[in-house]
Amino acid sequence: MARFRSDREHAPFCLYPLISFYAHDGANFMSTTSDTTKDTSSPRTLRPLWRNRDYVLLVSGQAVSSVGSQVSLVAFPLMLFALTHSALQTGLIAALRALPYALITLPAGVLVDRWDRKQIMIVADFGRALALGSIPLALWLGHLTYVQLYLVSLVEGTLYVFATLAESASLPHVVEPEQIPMASGQDQLINSTASLIGPALGPILYSIGQAIPFLADAISYMASVISLFFVRIRFQDERSPKQSTAKSLWTDTKEGIAWLWHNPLIRFLAILTFGLITPCYGYLLILIVLAQGMHTSSLVMGLIFAGEGVGSIIGSLIAGPLYRRLGFRKLLIGTAWIWAIFWLLYALAPNPLLLGIVNAVSFTVVPVYMVVQYSYRAAVIPDQLWGRVNSVFRLIAFSSQPLGIALTGFLVQWIGPVYTVLLLFVPQGIMCVIATFSKHIRNA
Repeated sequence: MARFRSDREHAPFCLYPLISFYAHDGANFMSTTSDTTKDTSSPRTLRPLWRNRDYVLLVSGQAVSSVGSQVSLVAFPLMLFALTHSALQTGLIAALRALPYALITLPAGVLVDRWDRKQIMIVADFGRALALGSIPLALWLGHLTYVQLYLVSLVEGTLYVFATLAESASLPHVVEPEQIPMASGQDQLINSTASLIGPALGPILYSIGQAIPFLADAISYMASVISLFFVRIRFQDERSPKQSTAKSLWTDTKEGIAWLWHNPLIRFLAILTFGLITPCYGYLLILIVLAQGMHTSSLVMGLIFAGEGVGSIIGSLIAGPLYRRLGFRKLLIGTAWIWAIFWLLYALAPNPLLLGIVNAVSFTVVPVYMVVQYSYRAAVIPDQLWGRVNSVFRLIAFSSQPLGIALTGFLVQWIGPVYTVLLLFVPQGIMCVIATFSKHIRNA
């Protein structure tokens, strides 16, 4: 796993998604809704997020399903290896789950703009509940095969693409523009907590019974479906009949590509995110090799990894307040530099304690950066183009996981972990310098 999650921008399988409505000082806001005119002549009293019924229902369902997803993410390879005793076939199941992200993200973005987004989320979660629920049923009948596990993984990965694109578009309709950074920070908190709890819970449930992790995930998706049924608000603006008429998928996709290409700041955010994330996808391999070189025990190595979860939770909690205090420009540039500098410090950490601290801080900054870039996107991308533009953005920013992991493995084998860190810092440092002097960020 990478050191972040994507819009639920998490990497292909879990990605942390997010992004807001502020001008550069964080005090003025742009609304993405077309049916409401904000009165900026006097301060408004905002309803707390916890008193927003639709928001609480949405995030509660997503929180439960996130934990379930992380549980089954660990259980899938455990189950397949038990069936096949083949590391190759076990690895293929992860590849199949990620494959739809690369293949159908763009057309899925078009369909998310055409169809009812709430219904997309309901159908996707219900479909994933059925797919995951088929595994306990097959175990009970005594007919579970690795082919079924492959198919379930492929279905789950496909529906994940639709669900997360629709979910990321829903937030600006559920909360007020001023609350987007805080709400997206809480979304990061949910994913960070799920990533901490789920992988630990998965093997425990699997040891109790092979079917239990998959049954738990199926139930978690049904909990999300039920919560969505009770959400009253629509997840998109009203569409005219002309907007809903079916043009070709490619024609609609080109509209999303063209909009992103002609918006220089959104385009640069996609490239900046790619430049920061791609060198870090293989961080886990580097961390393991560095820790082993320090003759670290398994217990200490586990504590180093545990720092990731703690750091990401802290980052999720402070992201919203930092955005309000610093605004888009300062926080974007600051988090980009902290991201890159703490990556460099992996190579300089002299002992396991400092290596763990560096790792924890690295994971603290990731959700903050994700909140910043998501919040700006949510402010400026038109609702009727959200799915298409967001799918293009994701494809640029988050689809390089295979490249990043392969490159890291090659470099570690060739020049060792320390020089690998130094070399992979170069593209991150270059992107930070460009961001610092970018007129588009300066004028945002």
